[in-house]
Amino acid sequence: MTLAVGGGLVVAGVVVALVYSAMSSVEDSIALPPRSEAPYSEPYEEEPYEEPYEEDPAEAAPEPTATEPDVKKDVTITACTRDPQIGWQSAKVKVVNGSSTTASYHIGVEFLDKDGTKVADGVTGVVDLEPGKSVVEEIHGLGEVPQGTTCRLVDLTRMPTGD
Repeated sequence: MTLAVGGGLVVAGVVVALVYSAMSSVEDSIALPPRSEAPYSEPYEEEPYEEPYEEDPAEAAPEPTATEPDVKKDVTITACTRDPQIGWQSAKVKVVNGSSTTASYHIGVEFLDKDGTKVADGVTGVVDLEPGKSVVEEIHGLGEVPQGTTCRLVDLTRMPTGD
């Protein structure tokens, strides 16, 4: 028994010596390249802080005219339901392009609990909807919401995409 333990220690010592030897040769082969001879330069000065670009109110989206109705008239919620199995809320919205040109829409929905507090939200888009045409989209909120949650349209945008 003592002979087996002693032999095991000798073998372990040999393995450690081999590993140490191998690591030394690998260390030499992966040495860092020589330091650059480029002259030292001072760090750059920071650029002065500039305020983020803000849209000029005069350049904001044009107000609807008598011939182009407000986008709020184009989008209506047709259903607001909570999935009984997973508790996530969804809304179906109907979009009718009431403008005179083909348009794309960005539509946001907030899901509100019975106290009016936002508990989830979701967005969808409609691309190249022709004048007078309609489409129904479903918007899902992420996460479980309480029973009695309601839906409210937010962030409605209509962008003309036609001629």
